[in-house]
Amino acid sequence: MTSDPAADNPPRWPFKPTLEISVPETHARFTNPGETNFLLIDIREDKELKISSIDGVLHIPMGDVPSRINELDVDEDTTIAVLCRTGRRSLDVAIYLQKQGLDGARSVAGGIDWWAQKIDPSLTRY
Repeated sequence: MTSDPAADNPPRWPFKPTLEISVPETHARFTNPGETNFLLIDIREDKELKISSIDGVLHIPMGDVPSRINELDVDEDTTIAVLCRTGRRSLDVAIYLQKQGLDGARSVAGGIDWWAQKIDPSLTRY
């Protein structure tokens, strides 16, 4: 999916396609029933999920990622979209996953906050 980083991504640091994926692309791939090479994981804490969450997302708190990396049983061409609140923590996790050999790991730019603004305004922003 081709996207316009200026329109699809939050106005902050420059979009990095080797490390990030846009919210619109994440949503399109996550909701496409034919998509087989895509995994969306939410690394936020339990208390954050109680405030705002997306149904059907795999939840692995950030601190548990190293011990639960074996749960990410994916093909080498799978995109792993990592979601947090704003995209900062997920960027760290995406970099970590890439260093573990999961080259398709990407941070969802802007996180669930940007998702609430671009995709689902019914989500609580915090």
